Amino acid sequence: MYHLATIFPKLKEIKLPLSRDQLVLVMVAINEIIVGVDIFLAHSISRTIVPYEWIPIIFGPIAGILLLISGAIAIRRRELATSIATLVFVSSILVGVLGSYFHIRRAFLLDAGFAQMFSIDLAIWAPPLFGPITFAGLGIYGLSAAFIEAPAGSGKLKLWGNKTLQMPFSKTRGYLFLVALGMLAMLVSSVFDHARTGFENPWLWLPTVVGIFAVVVAVVLGVADEINENDVKTYFVAMTLMMLTGLIGTALHIQTDLTSDFQFVQERFLRGAPFMAPLNFVNMGMLALIVLLDPKEETE
Repeated sequence: MYHLATIFPKLKEIKLPLSRDQLVLVMVAINEIIVGVDIFLAHSISRTIVPYEWIPIIFGPIAGILLLISGAIAIRRRELATSIATLVFVSSILVGVLGSYFHIRRAFLLDAGFAQMFSIDLAIWAPPLFGPITFAGLGIYGLSAAFIEAPAGSGKLKLWGNKTLQMPFSKTRGYLFLVALGMLAMLVSSVFDHARTGFENPWLWLPTVVGIFAVVVAVVLGVADEINENDVKTYFVAMTLMMLTGLIGTALHIQTDLTSDFQFVQERFLRGAPFMAPLNFVNMGMLALIVLLDPKEETE
Protein backbone atom coordinates (compact mmCIF):
# COMPACT_ATOMS: atom_id res chain seq x y z
CA MET A 1 0.00 0.00 0.00
CA TYR A 2 1.19 3.51 -0.86
CA HIS A 3 0.98 4.78 2.74
CA LEU A 4 2.44 8.24 2.14
CA ALA A 5 -0.24 8.92 -0.47
CA THR A 6 -2.94 8.57 2.19
CA ILE A 7 -1.96 12.01 3.52
CA PHE A 8 -0.61 13.38 0.23
CA PRO A 9 -3.05 12.05 -2.44
CA LYS A 10 -1.33 14.06 -5.19
CA LEU A 11 1.66 11.72 -4.91
CA LYS A 12 -0.30 9.07 -6.82
CA GLU A 13 -0.30 11.37 -9.85
CA ILE A 14 3.48 11.85 -9.76
CA LYS A 15 5.63 9.24 -11.48
CA LEU A 16 8.92 9.01 -9.64
CA PRO A 17 12.01 8.22 -11.74
CA LEU A 18 13.03 5.50 -9.27
CA SER A 19 11.05 2.92 -7.31
CA ARG A 20 11.08 2.80 -3.52
CA ASP A 21 13.69 0.04 -3.41
CA GLN A 22 15.88 1.85 -5.93
CA LEU A 23 15.75 5.01 -3.81
CA VAL A 24 16.77 2.98 -0.76
CA LEU A 25 19.71 1.54 -2.73
CA VAL A 26 20.80 5.02 -3.83
CA MET A 27 20.62 6.19 -0.21
CA VAL A 28 22.72 3.22 0.89
CA ALA A 29 25.33 3.86 -1.83
CA ILE A 30 25.67 7.54 -0.91
CA ASN A 31 25.85 6.70 2.78
CA GLU A 32 28.61 4.14 2.27
CA ILE A 33 30.75 6.95 0.83
CA ILE A 34 29.76 9.48 3.50
CA VAL A 35 30.41 7.05 6.36
CA GLY A 36 33.86 6.31 4.93
CA VAL A 37 34.67 10.05 4.93
CA ASP A 38 33.22 10.51 8.42
CA ILE A 39 35.32 7.65 9.79
CA PHE A 40 38.43 9.14 8.17
CA LEU A 41 37.79 12.39 10.05
CA ALA A 42 37.14 10.50 13.30
CA HIS A 43 40.29 8.38 12.99
CA SER A 44 42.35 11.45 12.07
CA ILE A 45 42.00 12.74 15.65
CA SER A 46 44.90 10.53 16.78
CA ARG A 47 47.08 11.90 13.95
CA THR A 48 48.15 8.31 13.31
CA ILE A 49 45.78 5.97 11.50
CA VAL A 50 46.83 2.37 12.16
CA PRO A 51 46.50 -0.19 9.33
CA TYR A 52 43.19 -1.80 10.37
CA GLU A 53 41.60 1.66 10.75
CA TRP A 54 42.01 2.14 7.01
CA ILE A 55 39.61 -0.74 6.30
CA PRO A 56 36.36 1.27 6.67
CA ILE A 57 37.94 4.41 5.22
CA ILE A 58 38.84 2.64 1.98
CA PHE A 59 35.85 0.31 1.93
CA GLY A 60 33.18 3.02 2.21
CA PRO A 61 33.90 4.93 -1.01
CA ILE A 62 34.66 1.74 -2.97
CA ALA A 63 31.40 0.15 -1.80
CA GLY A 64 29.40 3.25 -2.69
CA ILE A 65 30.92 3.48 -6.17
CA LEU A 66 30.36 -0.24 -6.83
CA LEU A 67 26.72 0.10 -5.80
CA LEU A 68 26.19 3.04 -8.14
CA ILE A 69 27.82 1.05 -10.96
CA SER A 70 25.63 -1.99 -10.20
CA GLY A 71 22.61 0.32 -10.35
CA ALA A 72 23.56 1.27 -13.90
CA ILE A 73 24.17 -2.39 -14.81
CA ALA A 74 20.73 -3.32 -13.44
CA ILE A 75 19.06 -1.56 -16.38
CA ARG A 76 20.14 -4.40 -18.68
CA ARG A 77 21.38 -7.21 -16.42
CA ARG A 78 19.44 -7.24 -13.16
CA GLU A 79 20.77 -10.56 -11.83
CA LEU A 80 24.42 -9.54 -12.34
CA ALA A 81 23.76 -6.22 -10.63
CA THR A 82 22.04 -7.98 -7.73
CA SER A 83 25.02 -10.33 -7.32
CA ILE A 84 27.48 -7.42 -7.20
CA ALA A 85 25.30 -5.49 -4.77
CA THR A 86 24.80 -8.54 -2.54
CA LEU A 87 28.57 -9.06 -2.31
CA VAL A 88 29.01 -5.41 -1.33
CA PHE A 89 26.25 -5.58 1.28
CA VAL A 90 27.59 -8.77 2.88
CA SER A 91 31.07 -7.18 2.96
CA SER A 92 29.58 -4.07 4.54
CA ILE A 93 28.03 -6.17 7.31
CA LEU A 94 31.38 -7.90 7.94
CA VAL A 95 33.23 -4.56 8.07
CA GLY A 96 30.64 -3.26 10.53
CA VAL A 97 30.91 -6.30 12.79
CA LEU A 98 34.73 -6.22 12.68
CA GLY A 99 34.79 -2.51 13.51
CA SER A 100 32.36 -3.01 16.38
CA TYR A 101 34.66 -5.68 17.80
CA PHE A 102 37.63 -3.28 17.78
CA HIS A 103 35.55 -0.55 19.43
CA ILE A 104 34.12 -2.91 22.06
CA ARG A 105 37.66 -3.95 22.97
CA ARG A 106 38.27 -0.31 23.88
CA ALA A 107 34.99 0.10 25.78
CA PHE A 108 35.15 -3.13 27.80
CA LEU A 109 37.97 -4.33 30.03
CA LEU A 110 37.90 -7.85 28.63
CA ASP A 111 40.79 -9.03 30.83
CA ALA A 112 39.14 -7.77 34.03
CA GLY A 113 36.59 -9.57 36.16
CA PHE A 114 32.97 -9.61 35.10
CA ALA A 115 31.97 -6.86 37.55
CA GLN A 116 34.77 -4.55 36.38
CA MET A 117 34.46 -5.35 32.69
CA PHE A 118 32.00 -2.56 31.87
CA SER A 119 31.30 0.90 33.24
CA ILE A 120 29.24 3.84 32.01
CA ASP A 121 32.33 6.08 32.00
CA LEU A 122 34.17 3.64 29.74
CA ALA A 123 31.22 3.50 27.34
CA ILE A 124 30.97 7.29 27.23
CA TRP A 125 34.65 8.01 26.62
CA ALA A 126 35.54 4.99 24.50
CA PRO A 127 35.31 5.04 20.68
CA PRO A 128 31.61 5.14 19.70
CA LEU A 129 30.16 1.67 20.16
CA PHE A 130 27.57 2.14 17.42
CA GLY A 131 29.83 3.94 14.95
CA PRO A 132 31.09 0.92 12.98
CA ILE A 133 27.74 -0.87 13.14
CA THR A 134 26.52 1.74 10.65
CA PHE A 135 28.18 -0.31 7.91
CA ALA A 136 26.30 -3.40 9.07
CA GLY A 137 23.04 -1.46 9.09
CA LEU A 138 23.65 -0.21 5.56
CA GLY A 139 24.37 -3.77 4.45
CA ILE A 140 21.09 -5.03 5.91
CA TYR A 141 19.14 -2.15 4.35
CA GLY A 142 20.76 -2.90 1.02
CA LEU A 143 20.03 -6.62 1.14
CA SER A 144 16.41 -5.82 1.96
CA ALA A 145 16.12 -3.55 -1.07
CA ALA A 146 18.12 -5.61 -3.56
CA PHE A 147 15.50 -8.31 -4.07
CA ILE A 148 12.07 -7.53 -5.52
CA GLU A 149 8.99 -8.31 -3.44
CA ALA A 150 6.33 -9.78 -5.74
CA PRO A 151 3.53 -9.17 -5.34
CA ALA A 152 4.03 -6.03 -3.24
CA GLY A 153 3.12 -6.55 0.40
CA SER A 154 3.34 -10.35 0.20
CA GLY A 155 6.76 -10.72 1.82
CA LYS A 156 7.81 -13.04 -1.02
CA LEU A 157 11.21 -12.03 -2.40
CA LYS A 158 12.40 -13.00 -5.88
CA LEU A 159 15.95 -14.32 -5.68
CA TRP A 160 18.21 -15.51 -8.49
CA GLY A 161 16.59 -17.47 -11.28
CA ASN A 162 13.16 -18.75 -10.29
CA LYS A 163 13.97 -19.03 -6.59
CA THR A 164 11.90 -17.15 -4.02
CA LEU A 165 12.11 -16.55 -0.29
CA GLN A 166 9.00 -16.10 1.85
CA MET A 167 9.62 -13.62 4.65
CA PRO A 168 7.51 -13.66 7.86
CA PHE A 169 6.25 -10.14 7.12
CA SER A 170 6.00 -7.66 4.25
CA LYS A 171 9.00 -5.67 3.07
CA THR A 172 7.37 -2.43 4.26
CA ARG A 173 7.03 -3.84 7.78
CA GLY A 174 10.63 -5.05 7.64
CA TYR A 175 11.78 -1.59 6.57
CA LEU A 176 9.89 -0.02 9.51
CA PHE A 177 11.64 -2.35 11.97
CA LEU A 178 15.01 -1.54 10.39
CA VAL A 179 14.26 2.18 10.60
CA ALA A 180 13.41 1.79 14.29
CA LEU A 181 16.62 -0.16 14.98
CA GLY A 182 18.72 2.34 13.04
CA MET A 183 17.24 5.27 14.93
CA LEU A 184 17.65 3.46 18.26
CA ALA A 185 21.36 2.88 17.61
CA MET A 186 21.76 6.50 16.54
CA LEU A 187 19.85 7.68 19.63
CA VAL A 188 22.03 5.69 22.05
CA SER A 189 25.17 6.95 20.28
CA SER A 190 23.91 10.53 20.57
CA VAL A 191 23.17 10.11 24.29
CA PHE A 192 26.67 8.74 24.95
CA ASP A 193 28.30 11.58 22.98
CA HIS A 194 26.28 14.27 24.74
CA ALA A 195 26.84 12.63 28.14
CA ARG A 196 30.46 13.77 27.87
CA THR A 197 29.20 17.32 28.48
CA GLY A 198 26.81 16.30 31.25
CA PHE A 199 23.84 17.53 29.19
CA GLU A 200 24.52 21.05 30.51
CA ASN A 201 23.21 22.63 27.31
CA PRO A 202 19.39 22.29 27.11
CA TRP A 203 19.63 21.85 23.33
CA LEU A 204 21.25 18.45 23.93
CA TRP A 205 17.91 17.09 25.14
CA LEU A 206 16.24 17.80 21.80
CA PRO A 207 17.71 14.83 19.85
CA THR A 208 17.08 12.56 22.84
CA VAL A 209 13.38 13.41 23.11
CA VAL A 210 12.76 13.50 19.36
CA GLY A 211 14.75 10.29 18.86
CA ILE A 212 12.73 8.38 21.46
CA PHE A 213 9.48 9.64 19.92
CA ALA A 214 10.53 8.61 16.41
CA VAL A 215 11.68 5.12 17.51
CA VAL A 216 8.38 4.46 19.30
CA VAL A 217 6.33 5.66 16.31
CA ALA A 218 8.29 3.48 13.86
CA VAL A 219 7.88 0.40 16.09
CA VAL A 220 4.14 1.02 16.51
CA LEU A 221 3.67 1.24 12.73
CA GLY A 222 5.78 -1.87 12.28
CA VAL A 223 3.66 -4.01 14.58
CA ALA A 224 0.29 -2.53 13.59
CA ASP A 225 -2.06 -4.89 11.73
CA GLU A 226 -3.44 -1.95 9.76
CA ILE A 227 -1.96 1.51 9.25
CA ASN A 228 -4.53 4.31 9.07
CA GLU A 229 -4.26 7.95 8.02
CA ASN A 230 -3.63 9.23 11.56
CA ASP A 231 -0.80 6.71 11.99
CA VAL A 232 0.86 7.99 8.82
CA LYS A 233 0.40 11.62 9.90
CA THR A 234 2.04 10.91 13.26
CA TYR A 235 4.88 9.07 11.52
CA PHE A 236 5.36 11.94 9.07
CA VAL A 237 5.51 14.48 11.92
CA ALA A 238 8.02 12.32 13.82
CA MET A 239 10.34 11.96 10.83
CA THR A 240 10.04 15.64 9.92
CA LEU A 241 11.07 16.47 13.49
CA MET A 242 14.02 14.09 13.06
CA MET A 243 15.20 15.98 9.98
CA LEU A 244 14.71 19.40 11.60
CA THR A 245 16.59 18.20 14.69
CA GLY A 246 19.46 17.07 12.48
CA LEU A 247 19.68 20.45 10.75
CA ILE A 248 19.54 22.32 14.06
CA GLY A 249 22.18 20.00 15.52
CA THR A 250 24.49 20.51 12.55
CA ALA A 251 24.21 24.29 12.90
CA LEU A 252 24.90 24.09 16.65
CA HIS A 253 27.88 21.75 16.19
CA ILE A 254 29.41 24.02 13.56
CA GLN A 255 28.81 27.06 15.79
CA THR A 256 30.58 25.25 18.63
CA ASP A 257 33.54 24.35 16.43
CA LEU A 258 34.02 27.88 15.12
CA THR A 259 36.00 30.37 17.20
CA SER A 260 34.27 33.20 19.06
CA ASP A 261 34.79 35.46 16.03
CA PHE A 262 33.53 32.70 13.66
CA GLN A 263 36.95 31.73 12.32
CA PHE A 264 37.55 28.23 10.95
CA VAL A 265 40.25 26.24 12.73
CA GLN A 266 40.79 22.73 11.38
CA GLU A 267 41.83 21.30 14.75
CA ARG A 268 38.57 22.43 16.37
CA PHE A 269 36.53 20.66 13.69
CA LEU A 270 38.56 17.46 14.08
CA ARG A 271 38.50 17.34 17.88
CA GLY A 272 35.36 19.32 18.68
CA ALA A 273 31.69 18.57 18.16
CA PRO A 274 31.39 16.16 15.17
CA PHE A 275 29.68 18.38 12.60
CA MET A 276 28.52 15.46 10.44
CA ALA A 277 26.96 13.43 13.27
CA PRO A 278 23.62 15.33 13.50
CA LEU A 279 23.10 14.78 9.77
CA ASN A 280 22.38 11.15 10.67
CA PHE A 281 19.04 12.39 11.99
CA VAL A 282 18.31 13.99 8.62
CA ASN A 283 19.45 10.84 6.88
CA MET A 284 17.25 8.52 8.94
CA GLY A 285 14.27 10.85 8.59
CA MET A 286 14.59 10.80 4.79
CA LEU A 287 15.02 7.03 4.70
CA ALA A 288 12.02 6.59 6.99
CA LEU A 289 9.79 8.59 4.63
CA ILE A 290 11.05 6.70 1.56
CA VAL A 291 9.86 3.50 3.27
CA LEU A 292 6.24 4.67 2.95
CA LEU A 293 6.42 5.24 -0.81
CA ASP A 294 4.66 2.94 -3.28
CA PRO A 295 6.17 -0.56 -2.79
CA LYS A 296 5.32 -1.70 -6.32
CA GLU A 297 8.07 -2.18 -8.88
CA GLU A 298 7.62 -1.33 -12.57
CA THR A 299 7.78 -5.04 -13.39
CA GLU A 300 4.50 -5.66 -11.53
